[in-house]
Amino acid sequence: MYPEEERQIRVCNMEVLTLDVLGSGDGNPKESSPFINSSDPEKSQQYDGKNMALFEEEMDTSPMVSSLLSSLANYSNLPQGSKEHEEAENNEGARKKPVQAPRMGTLMGVYLPCMQNILGVILFLRMTWMVGIGGVIEAFIIVLMCCSTTMLTAISMSAIATNGVVPAGGSYYMISRSLGPEFGGAVGICFYLGTTFAGAMYILGCIEILLIYIAPQAAIFKMEGLEGPEAEAAMLNNMRVYGSLVLTFMAIVVFVGVKYVNKLALVFLACVISSILAVYAGVIKTAIEPPVFPVCMLGNRTLIWKGFDVCAKVMERENTTVTTKLWRLFCDSEFLNATCDTYFANNNVTEMQGIPGVTSGILKENLFGSYLEKGVILQKKGLSSYDEPDALPTNTNRYVVADITTFFTLLVGIYFPSVTGIMAGSNRSGDLRDAQKSIPIGTILAISTTSFIYMSSVVLFGSCIEGSVLRDKFGEAVRGNLVIGTLAWPSPWVIVFGSFFSTCGAGLQSLTGAPRLLQAIARDGIVPFLRVFGHGKANGEPTWALLLTAFICESGILIASLDSVAPILSMFFLMCYMFVNLACALQTLLRTPNWRPRFKFYHWALSFLGMSLCLSLMFICSWYYAIVAMVIASCIYKYIEFQGAEKEWGDGIRGLSLSAARYALMRLEEGPPHTKNWRPQILVLVSVDAEQNVEQPRLLSLTNQMKAGKGLTIVGTALAGTFLDNHPQAQQAEQSVKKLMETEKVKGFCQVVVSSNIRDGTSHLVQASGLGGLQHNTVLVSWPRNWKQAEDHQLWRNFIELVRETTAASKALLVAKNISAFPSNGERFTEGHIDVWWIVHDGGMLMLLPFLLRQHKVWRKCKMRIFTVAQMDDNSIQMKKDLTTFLYHLRIDAQVEVVEMQDSDISAYTYEKTLMMEQRSQILKQINLTKTEREREIQSITDSSRGSIRRKNPAAVTTQLSVTEEPAASSKEEKPEEECVTVSPPPQEQLIHDKSTNPPTPATPQSPAAEAETPSTVVQMTWTETKCDGEQAKPLGVTTNEAIKDLFNMKPNQSNVRRMHTALRLNGEIVKKSQEAKLVLLNMPGPPRNRTGDENYMEFLEVLTEGLNRVLLVRGGGREVITIYS
Repeated sequence: MYPEEERQIRVCNMEVLTLDVLGSGDGNPKESSPFINSSDPEKSQQYDGKNMALFEEEMDTSPMVSSLLSSLANYSNLPQGSKEHEEAENNEGARKKPVQAPRMGTLMGVYLPCMQNILGVILFLRMTWMVGIGGVIEAFIIVLMCCSTTMLTAISMSAIATNGVVPAGGSYYMISRSLGPEFGGAVGICFYLGTTFAGAMYILGCIEILLIYIAPQAAIFKMEGLEGPEAEAAMLNNMRVYGSLVLTFMAIVVFVGVKYVNKLALVFLACVISSILAVYAGVIKTAIEPPVFPVCMLGNRTLIWKGFDVCAKVMERENTTVTTKLWRLFCDSEFLNATCDTYFANNNVTEMQGIPGVTSGILKENLFGSYLEKGVILQKKGLSSYDEPDALPTNTNRYVVADITTFFTLLVGIYFPSVTGIMAGSNRSGDLRDAQKSIPIGTILAISTTSFIYMSSVVLFGSCIEGSVLRDKFGEAVRGNLVIGTLAWPSPWVIVFGSFFSTCGAGLQSLTGAPRLLQAIARDGIVPFLRVFGHGKANGEPTWALLLTAFICESGILIASLDSVAPILSMFFLMCYMFVNLACALQTLLRTPNWRPRFKFYHWALSFLGMSLCLSLMFICSWYYAIVAMVIASCIYKYIEFQGAEKEWGDGIRGLSLSAARYALMRLEEGPPHTKNWRPQILVLVSVDAEQNVEQPRLLSLTNQMKAGKGLTIVGTALAGTFLDNHPQAQQAEQSVKKLMETEKVKGFCQVVVSSNIRDGTSHLVQASGLGGLQHNTVLVSWPRNWKQAEDHQLWRNFIELVRETTAASKALLVAKNISAFPSNGERFTEGHIDVWWIVHDGGMLMLLPFLLRQHKVWRKCKMRIFTVAQMDDNSIQMKKDLTTFLYHLRIDAQVEVVEMQDSDISAYTYEKTLMMEQRSQILKQINLTKTEREREIQSITDSSRGSIRRKNPAAVTTQLSVTEEPAASSKEEKPEEECVTVSPPPQEQLIHDKSTNPPTPATPQSPAAEAETPSTVVQMTWTETKCDGEQAKPLGVTTNEAIKDLFNMKPNQSNVRRMHTALRLNGEIVKKSQEAKLVLLNMPGPPRNRTGDENYMEFLEVLTEGLNRVLLVRGGGREVITIYS
């Protein structure tokens, strides 16, 4: 090889190695590796060239590195539909230029959007109230707990977001691809519901600011003069009406165009930042010159500053004492001798400063909380007050009262929505210049900034504002001002308008983001009933999703109370954050090979702590809402699991399943299962036809009826040939078996083995199926069909070898005879019996199988009968008592019967049947003769045997030399499968039924019913001189008559005679007792130790089960499988 060529080939090898590293994925072209197996003709043209001739065969399926890198460079991670939307928006007419992906950095793309979403309505409307109710210490704990939760979640999210390219789809995409479609769909819908209810909360906050602080006179339902529940109802109705109007307006804005919302985003953000800066400026100003916001107290009660101007009962005017407007509120006239409210008369009116300032030392009073019951009047500690005992409060509409009952967990539920919004950056991942760098930095910085703002706000509010004012939710004591606004500089209106516009903007953002999230879930196709919401306008706008979002948002607005809506969305966000932490912890602990995040400052313990905090906060906020949210998520999970589309995203739950399976398998290796835990772990051996369809589908029906979905089931089949040549057939057979397993509802695994012959393939399945401790202990197979007619007689030889191998491997063996007559899963037996013939004890399989079958609806109404055989020396009465006691201890309900078999002489029929069986064996040994010799040998034997057998027993003997059974046409449909199919031998051996010479005679005495059920079992078959194809047989050639005489003068083996005698006697008893049974189970005798009498063994089993419709031959695995102990 020339040096230049060697250098080129080395380069090629390096390129292929690079390709393998870059292109490996989960096989999903859409999401991970869209470059492998591509049939793009343009790409294939790039492969032409002499330098790459060595890799010509790979070029059809594997791309060149140059084309791969080009594709990666041009990779667009915009969400489905957004690219078309941008093109439609920017190029309404002709498309003038290609759409450039937006480029945003950390500040504009992540930091500021997160700031805008985190800082919102709760900070402006409920933060001061929360500090006043819970005290600075408890409020600080709540803020610290919630901010820690979001910070830990952000760390986990950063790890997930930097683990590869994050397509647009944000948190839903990350969770679903990390935890799988079931968890992804459940959490995605929860996140969608949380975002939608957040929109409702923002709209309610917007209306609250409008009707209480900006334009109270705009209320449709007037509240003046109303008290208690009436005033509350009027306020809620106002919220519902205005909330619905605002929602309608916002939905129209979103429908018309998202670009208007995005353009206003910076304006809304400016409002938020200016409001916060105004608060800090106001705090600084209080240290120099506190603002004048007086609070009027009557005794220690806080008065609503409304309807009066001076905080005093009387005042001096022109040297005259006159009453004030406050006097007239509590007295029946303006004169000094008027009758006044008792509490008003007994207590002084004092005016105090509502904003003492940061240097006043008010912090000490506000350190601890003061939780209130609904309707309780706000009071200030330390002020003197006189109240008559047992006197009910009057004029309560003049005082500031608590509108709801407060407690610690309520404050947590109301506050937590103020720290949500950390996903804003990840939701914009498709618009970022470098998402893997911007998302962690921007999100963590935003959370750090907002956490500082919240924690400092708690301390500053407690240091600057009087406690009674802090507990005044709606600012009634400070002339109806927004409480946080009283602290702001230069004017309270900065906060009022800033919070109003920021809540409007947050509501618009929620109504913009939620439909797109729902559209992403719908287009993933994992929740079938949501697919309609994946459609939208021509430009990709999610119209149907917007309608559903508006409808759900309206349900939140109808609740009308911000304090009631906040805990609802807290649940959904907490559940979403919990699963983000779970995803990161799982991926870290499982050490998934693809888990290589660029963000290194994470640890599974932090993720686990974050997950625990989320779960704790869910139940702290509201245990019943938490249960409802979990039930919703669980229902969605199960729905996706059973009805949803199958997705494989390489998720962490899949990895967890693998780890759990490995752990369980290692535990199983520690020892065999206890008898109490033993259940049949079945290897079902089936055969397939030329089209790779299963020939015995009822075997799987029987498997389902025995297993009821429990334990291990492996369905195996063997194909003859080489794996390279027969790989497509093996795949086709596997698909066929899996489809049948799905039809028959058999939960298990499929295994197809390709071997040089069927015998070896079956042996490999018996030896190697299963994994570790999770292996089969039982083999289920059907009785070989037409084993007498097999061309090379390998069918029954394979069967006997299978029996020997299962015995050697200590596996139980179940052989279903007449499998086509077994019931399908849809059939029901309304009555009947399952008969067990217990001849020898083999570990209790015969007892356990009927019990398992009767758990299935097919056999549920069948009763169980157990027959056992007593010999001459046995006490049959005692045997029955002992068996009844044994069954009682086994907790099995069954009828017991002991069958006595008296010793009897071996009949002539038994002798003849054994003789014919052995003669047939000798004939089969002549298979290796030439064609002509074989025909002549068979003709000579049949002629001699016909006369010999008729002379000995003309009435009862059936010629056993036949190898073809041809039943009457009228009974073909009713016959069991093994007895109705005729397999034709090769032409030189092809034989037909000579009806004219020998009419059918019964082989065994049977009742008319037995003859009707199995007509083919009593048909006599003979040889014929004419071949099936009409060709005249050749005349007898040179054949030694002495050899034929030796064959027919042979005497049967005495051991075979005894076995035939046992088989006939037992068969007679079984037919007599169990012919009408729905199923007969009996012990399966073992094969002979030497292989010379294998064909005789098959004949014995045929005789033993003759005349029975459904038979299950059972051979134990050499261990006890049932116990009387608990």
